[in-house]
Amino acid sequence: MKYRQFGQLDWKVSALGFGAMRLPILDGDNAKIDEELAKAMVRKAIDEGVNYIDTAYPYHHGQSESFVAKVLKDGYRKKVRVATKMTPWLVKTEDDFDRFLEDQLERLEIEQIDYYLLHSLNAKYWNKYQDLHIFDWAEKKISEGKFKHLGFSFHDEYPVFHEILNGYDNWSFCQIQYNFMDIDFQAGQKGLKEATEKGLAVVVMEPLRGGCLAKTPVPDAIAGVWAQSTHAWKPAEWALQWVWNQPEVSVVLSGMSTMEQVEENLISAGRSQIGGLNAEDEELIDKVRNAYHSLVPIPCTQCEYCLPCPNGVAIPRIFNLYNNAIMYDAAGGPRWAYANQVKAENRADNCTECGECEVACPQNIEIINWLKIAGEYLSTGEGA
Repeated sequence: MKYRQFGQLDWKVSALGFGAMRLPILDGDNAKIDEELAKAMVRKAIDEGVNYIDTAYPYHHGQSESFVAKVLKDGYRKKVRVATKMTPWLVKTEDDFDRFLEDQLERLEIEQIDYYLLHSLNAKYWNKYQDLHIFDWAEKKISEGKFKHLGFSFHDEYPVFHEILNGYDNWSFCQIQYNFMDIDFQAGQKGLKEATEKGLAVVVMEPLRGGCLAKTPVPDAIAGVWAQSTHAWKPAEWALQWVWNQPEVSVVLSGMSTMEQVEENLISAGRSQIGGLNAEDEELIDKVRNAYHSLVPIPCTQCEYCLPCPNGVAIPRIFNLYNNAIMYDAAGGPRWAYANQVKAENRADNCTECGECEVACPQNIEIINWLKIAGEYLSTGEGA
């Protein structure tokens, strides 16, 4: 196992961290962790040098932290550091901070959490936490020994990341989504570098974009580019090595679901290194990125010239969800987001075909027709 400096803290973290969010399950029920298999997987990773375990209050419908406690018995607690998170959508009042933290300590069966994160921060939750005086509470809990270091995980646009990063002076680390397709998504590469410059450790999640970059069979357009490589690597390893190649990255989390994934990722982590990719390797990654983009059906650049829609339709958002579903041949996530994150009044079926958006679109997209296709596909699974 290779190790890296964890920000400005006096500790080195394994290149690979174990994310306890996509553990193997029974009967297709995410609340039923296959504990025998999952325990063997996590302990194998620890035995081979993984020393960072990431969990959260809601993972596996609230079962992940209790499962991690079972893994940490028999001396394994001494071998790892544990990260978990305060979940903002469950917090209503300041009193909830203590209630959830004490519950987590009990679930994990530990006296002190090593790394505590404010979970899934965006503009809404950032404002909510400030209104509830989260930092006064956090510093008190650190002084009481309830947890050692405070960080945050992030899901919003870069300007919000910049605000959060500079809105508190004592962050120790942050966790961002980052992979070779998402260099300009959310915090992106710009946020990665800014956090590092401020001395924070950076934990990378979704290095495989929820498994999209590791899918087999690989689309023909992508497989043809990977075939040009001199490395005998699977797409998953390419994606991981690209992240590990960068000096700003402290640890890469992988939500492993099978023993095979654990074994393969351990091998990959063992040969990871900063600057390990040469110019030809990086050029190949660029070609793969371009090949993925060539699969996008709607040439929307998210310029938002079509907004505001007089009927409230979230045109760029809908097109982005549809494009991602088609590009990665992975409809589940975009359909979930359409149903749960796009308000009913902002969905495609609110289009009245007034045509104002098409007049304003610099890409000359047939927006009305594409809204019909995208809306039907995202809501019913048809229309692709």
